[in-house]
Amino acid sequence: MSVDKEAEFVKLIEEHSGIIYKVTRIYAKNSTDEQDLRQEVVYQAWRSYGRFKGDSKFSTWLYRVALNTALTHKKKDRKEQEGFESDWQVAPSGDERALLMAHIRNLNDAEKLVIMLHLDGYANEEIAMISGISKNHLAVRLHRIKDKLKNAIKTEENEN
Repeated sequence: MSVDKEAEFVKLIEEHSGIIYKVTRIYAKNSTDEQDLRQEVVYQAWRSYGRFKGDSKFSTWLYRVALNTALTHKKKDRKEQEGFESDWQVAPSGDERALLMAHIRNLNDAEKLVIMLHLDGYANEEIAMISGISKNHLAVRLHRIKDKLKNAIKTEENEN
């Protein structure tokens, strides 16, 4: 790749670093895993950048790369720990955002994807395109995820 392409890539990654941070924060088990996953996402984005045609927004493309990398990373991790279930949990704090993030981490991978994109302000059309589900199915799924999170937070608040 040319020096111009390299500089363009670095600039785009810096501008959209929040996407990488959010995805790795949701899918990583701890801070070390998060750093490793961030590096892997940037590496995979770099490897794929030559094939980015601009048919979608760079942010949409980067989300796809980051999510695919995170899911692949998770599968590798699962294979390495066959039969071993981690008891790692996010310690909830008084901060509402931390509480919400803790409950998002407990969602399945498809639910995490949908709610993360929604919370980032993506339109349903873009979320449907990234996730590969229809816009109508997305609306139903999003409603169910929100209800699931509300109920989980209410339950935890009642227990405390």
